[in-house]
Amino acid sequence: MTEKPALKLKRLQDLQFRGKRVLARVDYNVPMKGSRIEDDARIRATLPTLEALIAGGAKVVLISHLGRPKGKADPKYTLKPAAEALAKLLKKPVAFAPDCVGPEAEKAVAALKSGGVLLLENLRFHAEEEANDPAFAKALAKHGDLFIQDAFGALHRAHASTAGVTRLLPGAIGFLVQKELEFLDRAIGNPTRPFLAIIGGAKVSDKLLVLDKLLERVDALLIGGGMAYTFLAAQGINIGKSLLEKDQIDAAKAVIEKAYNKKVECLLPADHVAVREIKPDAEIVVTQAMSIPSDLIGVDIGPHTIEFFDEHVAKAKTIFWNGPMGIFEIPAFADGSLAVAKAMAEATKGGATTIVGGGDSLSVLKKAGLADRMSHCSTGGGASLELLEGKVLPGLAALAS
Repeated sequence: MTEKPALKLKRLQDLQFRGKRVLARVDYNVPMKGSRIEDDARIRATLPTLEALIAGGAKVVLISHLGRPKGKADPKYTLKPAAEALAKLLKKPVAFAPDCVGPEAEKAVAALKSGGVLLLENLRFHAEEEANDPAFAKALAKHGDLFIQDAFGALHRAHASTAGVTRLLPGAIGFLVQKELEFLDRAIGNPTRPFLAIIGGAKVSDKLLVLDKLLERVDALLIGGGMAYTFLAAQGINIGKSLLEKDQIDAAKAVIEKAYNKKVECLLPADHVAVREIKPDAEIVVTQAMSIPSDLIGVDIGPHTIEFFDEHVAKAKTIFWNGPMGIFEIPAFADGSLAVAKAMAEATKGGATTIVGGGDSLSVLKKAGLADRMSHCSTGGGASLELLEGKVLPGLAALAS
């Protein structure tokens, strides 16, 4: 994590904001079912920053995106439910404006009193947001005297609200972003050992850079999920009809070779849950070896793999997890992912530092009811992976003085 010390970032606590309009970028891109929020974790994660701003007498103007409305207003992606949820969490009114720029937004901002909170409508109702359009950034900046970046999950995007606005207003990072950077820098950059990484998910290609960086730091690497089948194929093991990225076989071989040279224990599934067809009521076959019969598809790690993955988690002192072990959305194929979640919860209880790198891993934790049993759950899967890859996130680079 060598690039971060070079970034001189102001923090919320370094600013004087009483009576000032604070434009705060938050990440309220929450999972929705119709007009109902299914998981408000990202909203709750911003409460420390918002409560500090409110207590300090700021006029708080919140901006966020939700979903992919393709640059035009779409009621399906309104942030109004987020405003209602936030009001309940803060136990105070949260005003809502039907646009993020223009007369209605400006009128709502002008009506704010010290300690008041306003959420503006979805930034992505305007194509100019993702295009980092300077005029759009200027229109957003009109709403604030200061800027607070508290949307960790959006830091890897150079959009108007994450990069453009920072050129126009004095800015700092909020408590959520501070916490994310602290855990990823301190716990992973200077971990208590043994340091274990558990990497899953569908594709090797999505995780190659982070695997390469992790091999510089970890003592052991456990690989599961769909990507494991490409690693097995790279070792000449039959994977049946399982997911395979043929163009990543050489890359998988290189990861295994680097692990060997670095004396990093690199473990792949030793058995599998397999089916003939991916459907909830499919007949399950548990393989007795690493290989998968030619007519079967691997959908989860097997019981023996769960057992030795659990053993490695139990003896680790720092654990980073990103990516499920199987198709966890189907309950019959979720045992491996849920087992990792349970093992990490036990490790946390035993004093280990456990970090979950956002994305589907958080969905697994929610399914297991264990999200509050980790040392840290990142609110941004993509951003946390890019930090681990050694990249400077555009949203942080834009804020650096």
